[in-house]
Amino acid sequence: MTFKTYGFIGLGLIGGSLAKALKRTQPDCCIMAYTRTATTTQQALREGVIDRICQSPEDPAYSGCDIIFLCAPVSSNIRALHSLRDLVPDSCILTDVGSVKTEIHEAAHDMNLDGRFIGGHPMTGSEKSGFENAVPHLFENSYYIITPSQNSSPDRVDAYRELASAIGAIPLILDYRTHDYATAAVSHLPHLIAASLVNTVHKLDTGDELMKLIAAGGFKDITRIASSSPEMWEQICLANHDNISSIMDTFIELLQTSREEMNRGDGKAIYQMFEESRDYRNSFSSTPLGTIKKTHRVFCDIVDESGAIATIATLLAVKGINIKNIGIVHNREFEEGVLQIEFSESETAQKAAKLLEQHRYQVWIR
Repeated sequence: MTFKTYGFIGLGLIGGSLAKALKRTQPDCCIMAYTRTATTTQQALREGVIDRICQSPEDPAYSGCDIIFLCAPVSSNIRALHSLRDLVPDSCILTDVGSVKTEIHEAAHDMNLDGRFIGGHPMTGSEKSGFENAVPHLFENSYYIITPSQNSSPDRVDAYRELASAIGAIPLILDYRTHDYATAAVSHLPHLIAASLVNTVHKLDTGDELMKLIAAGGFKDITRIASSSPEMWEQICLANHDNISSIMDTFIELLQTSREEMNRGDGKAIYQMFEESRDYRNSFSSTPLGTIKKTHRVFCDIVDESGAIATIATLLAVKGINIKNIGIVHNREFEEGVLQIEFSESETAQKAAKLLEQHRYQVWIR
């Protein structure tokens, strides 16, 4: 199968990034889209990301698509399936990009769409949302999980797999039930934990917000995903509540065990817990797969004087080294560097560190 005409319902971070990725890899393709907010499709049209604006999920133009991506919340995607079921030809693949698969697969089955619907879930993203944050390289080196329906033909699955590879992703075929159990552990529960941890600090913080003031890198790293879309995560939690709840039981049990070990002063057990988690975590691939891309940080000691940061930024810019973020660390977790510089790639961070060392700066890479 060769895809030439693409349809989108929703152009948020994932949908917008996917449309941009398709335009980058296949400039001559035709992309049409509908979004709840008209200004989004208008912006996408101006930027050349899409070629046609659709007025609703029932727009007759969708009948000419080879594949349609449903990129809205789960309940909206299911309603869109109803709209498209009798509108598009049997040759058109219907898919989604949602983080929960069981509910939409069951809906597709009830609508006799088993052979035409193939679930999809790009395991990537950002704490930011919306089309304005969409980028064409979002899927590079990230898993793109494909969940065929019971009657999905091998040809259609292979075509979808090739499409995922073409935008730089790593396709992975899974049963949709297996997908939902695995993502409950590695994606959905972490978001609940991050939100709960932030809310804990918010609830217990002092009147002058001391906890917020001194919240350091470790806290910010593990709670970054708490900035994600509340609307999206409300629907994910409700749609996958059985799996999340089951895995949450184990997490709560481990927390309770840790509390008991601390209260009875069992240092050996506490050490073992951290040792086991460290060893297992260190066995993970360093490739930045998942919801939040890995950031590579360089810390640098500088003199507290006017122009110190500008000097370093200029030094790096002259050598063509792109900085993702830069700022003063007011609450150091270690007795090292006061300036934090963030890079998207490890190689870039290494190059920057070497350059700064050549100019007699003291540098640490984290």
